[in-house]
Amino acid sequence: MDKVSFIGLWDIYRGLLTPNQQEITDLYFNLDLTLSEIAEEKGITRQGASECLKTCKKQLEEYEEKLHFSQRLKEACLQASFIATDAVNWAIKFKSEHPEFSDKIDELLKIVNKDN
Repeated sequence: MDKVSFIGLWDIYRGLLTPNQQEITDLYFNLDLTLSEIAEEKGITRQGASECLKTCKKQLEEYEEKLHFSQRLKEACLQASFIATDAVNWAIKFKSEHPEFSDKIDELLKIVNKDN
């Protein structure tokens, strides 16, 4: 699992990890500490920090395999993007057919495009 994939799963499932696992993974992936630095910070061996990270990665992959939240989130975002595109296309067509509503359609387009 690459770092980006791990962080995506960590964002979703970190609450299922122990506080110690959360702290070690946060130090490694978000604060970019080395295994040696984590070991020193936590008072454990470098091997202990490495094993913790390996265990966490495996757990996060298992959570996703069982729950599929990451996949569902990606699908929901994609669906929302399709809906926004359809809304923009409709608004542009409606505006050209009904120029008297141009101001209101422009407001709608600002709202739809705000998050894009």
